[in-house]
Amino acid sequence: MLEFPAFSGLPQNRIHLVESAQEASFAREQLRRCTHVGFDTESKPTFMVGETSTGPHLVQLATPEHGFLFMARHLTGNESGRELLAEIMQSSRIIKVGFGLKSDRGPVQRLLGVELHATVELSGAVKRLGYRQQVGLQAAVAIVLGEYLPKSRKVTLSNWAAESLSAAQQSYAANDAYASLRVYQALANTAPQLLILAP
Repeated sequence: MLEFPAFSGLPQNRIHLVESAQEASFAREQLRRCTHVGFDTESKPTFMVGETSTGPHLVQLATPEHGFLFMARHLTGNESGRELLAEIMQSSRIIKVGFGLKSDRGPVQRLLGVELHATVELSGAVKRLGYRQQVGLQAAVAIVLGEYLPKSRKVTLSNWAAESLSAAQQSYAANDAYASLRVYQALANTAPQLLILAP
């Protein structure tokens, strides 16, 4: 079995919780410079039969240098953060790249009241390299980047709707979005014909 080097993710000091106007201003400055950003969401897991998810509880955006985390519970009193997130989601200039984006459209509209525009679904792009099934983020990082992205089940199934997020949650969430951006960048350099933009 092949052993890959660990994924070189964002360090903790490059991961930002956008909870104030000042943090939103910095995020806006960084995000508006980009033509493409890594995108992902997290929702509190549901364990009961028939239980409906109320997510997303967290929205993650990544640039080549930073990861920005927007907690849904903190958007109510953070108008500048909400406005920025809505602006990026519906922007046709800033392309959102990630995995499983189709399932994010409804929840994003429910959270922000805007439609998600200008996306590139990476699972299909990696599949078009010659794989039979859709490829998830962890497999894509191995295939495209030759690196291993650890995915802790404990963190995956943790409470994303909590009042505050642990350092492990923040790192996991930010690096999911960042890894998507890294996969996109690699494919854009080597196989751009595989990347399909959804308006």
